[in-house]
Amino acid sequence: MTEQSIASAPGKVVLSGAYAVLSGAPAICMAVDRRAVASVEETGDDHHVVVAPGHIEEPQRFRVRDGVFAWLDSGSDFGLLEQVWRASNISREGGLSLRLDTTAFFDAEQGGKIGIGSSAALTVALASVLTGLAPGRVDPVAVAHEGHLGFQGGLGSGVDIATSAAGGLVEYRMQERAASKLTMPAGLECRFLWSGAPASTGKKLQHLSSRGPQPSLDALVVSAKRVASAWESGSAEAVLSEYREYIEALQQFSTDHDLGVFDAGHSELAAMAAHAGLVYKPCGAGGGDVGVLLADNAERADEFIAANLPGGFRELDLQVDEIGAQRTEVSSE
Repeated sequence: MTEQSIASAPGKVVLSGAYAVLSGAPAICMAVDRRAVASVEETGDDHHVVVAPGHIEEPQRFRVRDGVFAWLDSGSDFGLLEQVWRASNISREGGLSLRLDTTAFFDAEQGGKIGIGSSAALTVALASVLTGLAPGRVDPVAVAHEGHLGFQGGLGSGVDIATSAAGGLVEYRMQERAASKLTMPAGLECRFLWSGAPASTGKKLQHLSSRGPQPSLDALVVSAKRVASAWESGSAEAVLSEYREYIEALQQFSTDHDLGVFDAGHSELAAMAAHAGLVYKPCGAGGGDVGVLLADNAERADEFIAANLPGGFRELDLQVDEIGAQRTEVSSE
């Protein structure tokens, strides 16, 4: 009989506080119902093997001695696995077979990732299965934070890890790595639009780090705090009202730091939504990936999307995922 450990974790969309969260502002983030799945099973081999459907189809073999990975095949695309493995501090005599599946995060039409936190979701799922093999009590969320931060070269706030682990709508503060659950305001409609243009959060964070803070950062932090307070209030009207100032602050911040947050069609959609009395903004680091349309009426949101989506954009069927990370153990003959 063999034991297989399987874990899954949801993706995420950052609704407010991107960039500002690095300077102490709270971020609002929502887990969405696209899940990464990691599984691990013990084998009788003297090496480990990993496969990643949709990414690396051929099994890649490796050994680990004193935290050093020795790849028997090409392992250059498995930096995330290496970081999470080290953070989990596991030591294995026998072999393990790992399967890392993020196919739910790919655009079925165009083939690219849609930018809703696949690496963070996979990190949380992988940390969940690996810590189950570690000696003693090991916190999988702490392992996921450490592994993902190492994978990103020390950059990032951890909001994606915290949201993927917790599930639901959360308010996140970087200093404490604390995620508190929120309730979606009654009457608030959230629609997610895929730009068709993948963007690299890591590259934008590197650019931000090299350029240094500009005066508009303070205004963005203040506005992000107000948006978070509006989400806490549970009032759809308050959320929509605060976003209008927040979008202006984010646009100025993007210009001052040369980040291109509203590139790839986001700027045009934001202007059209404002003209229609709605709110639209890019999610997370922006410059492509996904944006969110916010409205107080489902019919108005539907009409706007039907009439105004530019070429390359389309609506994604995303719903809030309240579950967060889950792990199960399966026995087989």
